[in-house]
Amino acid sequence: MDKVAATAREAVADVPDGASLAVGGFGLGGVPNVLIQALYERGVGGPSVVSNNRGALESGLAVLLAAGRIARVTGSCIGANKEFARQYLAGELEVELIPQGTPAERLRAGGAGIPAFCTPAGVGTQVAEGGLPWRYDGSGGVAVASPPKEVRELDGALYVLERAIRTDFALVRAAKGDRHGNLVLSKAARNFNPPAAMAGRITIAEVEELVEPGGIDPDAVHPPGIFVQRVVALTPQQAADKRIERRTVSRPAPGRRPGGR
Repeated sequence: MDKVAATAREAVADVPDGASLAVGGFGLGGVPNVLIQALYERGVGGPSVVSNNRGALESGLAVLLAAGRIARVTGSCIGANKEFARQYLAGELEVELIPQGTPAERLRAGGAGIPAFCTPAGVGTQVAEGGLPWRYDGSGGVAVASPPKEVRELDGALYVLERAIRTDFALVRAAKGDRHGNLVLSKAARNFNPPAAMAGRITIAEVEELVEPGGIDPDAVHPPGIFVQRVVALTPQQAADKRIERRTVSRPAPGRRPGGR
């Protein structure tokens, strides 16, 4: 089955306002920037987003966030996105902050058909006991707080019961993909893109290189095409647009020329 969409705009054409979205990426790596931009250009608003981070440097989910088009966020990292922090503290955005490994496993569990699982992360904290501010009232008070979660004792230790996440759509980015939706993810992009792809009822992948079926070593596939419904091939310019969040340049030692010995 050929799953290739002609354009990113076509691939996201049926994403409605208020949809739930799982979005891959870690920092600025492996972020489906082109698909997010297509949502922005369509004017889609009010989604509930599950993602490790909310974009930076005016890219990724920061595009939707700056336009005030995200209603709710589930994730673990605010990072250096000052607009995200402002909207959260002003009561404009509902935020569920959870330990970083938990959203990855909640997404993976959703894709694997596991309704819930137990984890020690969060035991003895407001993650388990409730009371974390999900939404502020804009005046410093808490309008909506997280509810308590079930805690179980297993083999003499305490664990928090976390529920799996399924979303209406998932947006992911891959280094390579074929027309059947099999993907190859590179380096840091493998952190959250695979579980995000599994959790979406309709998963859309933007790929830097599109190959024909059989052009990918089966041992290199992650995730397989069974989890991917649509594929968008990026242009060379789009594929090459990779940003660095914090550029660090070392200085040469005294008496040495840059690049020399």
